[in-house]
Amino acid sequence: MSARPQVLQLNPKDNVAIAFSALMQGVKLEGFPAVTTLDPVPPAHKVAIRDIAKGEAVYRYGQIIGFATRDIQAGQHVHVQNLAIGEFSRDYAFGADLHPVTPAAEVRTFMGIRRGDGRVATRNYIGVVSTVNCSATVTKQVVRHFSAPGALAAWPNVDGVVPITHGFGCCIDTHGEGLEQLRRTLQGYVHHPNFAAVVIIGLGCEANQMAPLLLGQRDKTGADLVPLVMQELGGTRLTVEAGIKAVEALLPRADAVRREPLPIGHLSLALQCGGSDGYSGITANPALGVAVDLLVSHGGTAILSETPEIYGAEHLLTRRAVNHEVGQKIVDRIHWWEAYAKREHGSIDNNPTPGNKAGGLTTILEKSLGAVAKSGTTPLTDVLRYAEPLKTKGLVFMDAPGYDPIGATGQVACGANLVLFTTGRGSCFGAKPAPSMKIATNTPMYQRLQEDMDINAGEIMDGEVTVQQKGREIFEALIELASGRPSHSEALGLGDEEFVPWMIGAQM
Repeated sequence: MSARPQVLQLNPKDNVAIAFSALMQGVKLEGFPAVTTLDPVPPAHKVAIRDIAKGEAVYRYGQIIGFATRDIQAGQHVHVQNLAIGEFSRDYAFGADLHPVTPAAEVRTFMGIRRGDGRVATRNYIGVVSTVNCSATVTKQVVRHFSAPGALAAWPNVDGVVPITHGFGCCIDTHGEGLEQLRRTLQGYVHHPNFAAVVIIGLGCEANQMAPLLLGQRDKTGADLVPLVMQELGGTRLTVEAGIKAVEALLPRADAVRREPLPIGHLSLALQCGGSDGYSGITANPALGVAVDLLVSHGGTAILSETPEIYGAEHLLTRRAVNHEVGQKIVDRIHWWEAYAKREHGSIDNNPTPGNKAGGLTTILEKSLGAVAKSGTTPLTDVLRYAEPLKTKGLVFMDAPGYDPIGATGQVACGANLVLFTTGRGSCFGAKPAPSMKIATNTPMYQRLQEDMDINAGEIMDGEVTVQQKGREIFEALIELASGRPSHSEALGLGDEEFVPWMIGAQM
């Protein structure tokens, strides 16, 4: 775009357009000579560009985002006062839009860390993991010892000591799905390549016993994995001392690593968007989708997640599924979430949040269509349970709620060694042990929160770059990030509190 227009119609089928900036009442819309604004329209919000009858579908991206709850005149602001979701059929057309990936002609590398078992890391941390909330304070006190200035000065190749704590681990069925999922999540972190070594701290009597947790970690024993049990060691103080000694003993071996050039096909991206706005699906998300397509062409992996935030757009993924079985898994998860919302007397449309709505997103259908743009155009190769380890390359979907820390926790447990996070309202997030890069959807927010934002995709709306150009910029930036360049969230110390496992099952 050489000059920014007043509004943008994203698809010829759309009966609304998106405001680039605030529109006053009485403004004649460029490109739509018969339309004059009848209401003030905030930035990133929708304005009707033709009359829409009550009950008629409202289209954005050429897709249904809801239905008019009253007659809407051309020029009116379209939002919560006159738009809501409704029932409509989706054509899942499994594999209809499936196109094979063309391998990249060049071999790109990043400066990574190869573990002894062949896994590849983007960071080099030592983790201290609690099995249960009862050992969380001890875990944090161990880590606090190594947070003092100069505590790790002798170990320049160690990026830090990270606490992995949570509020669960007991008073739950010891043979149930909830405990199985928590263990799977913790095992994903214990086994994560970005941890050179891990100390696991338990209380001793919790439902999440140490022995079953370690069963999935047979290859991480001895010097790489140290289990400590508070009730066996003599309590809080003695366990803190034992934890500090354990980390000190692990530091020399952790520091012995060196970065080396490795193919970028080893990179696995967690795709996240939080604090989304009406620009997310126009700028940052499609630009990230371009970067995903580039990485997949080099043999890499991207993990899309948060099932409630693909609701109403799932048919765009089933059409890219590599086979009917993979596509059906997406549909099955959508039906599970519909039943779950009904059982809990809620609505999937409770998402978008108030911040999303203030930013111009009205329904979950609209939000989902923009969110799916993060996945690019590459084939969908697999659908995973929450925190289930990766089994395929390419684009993968992981089931999770729409709460960003829960989704990111599961993606990192799957094996993501980078987190790419788009935001329109300004989400401040980190995800240790995986570095998190944040991509702003609009320039005003980027300028306001420059300490937290890594990339400004608002330049697309400003007419300075194309989606393809910004996608290439994101692609090059993620290679630098994987090679050790700190993200803004890392520089700010974010990531110690963002481990939030999805806890399911009855608490007793």
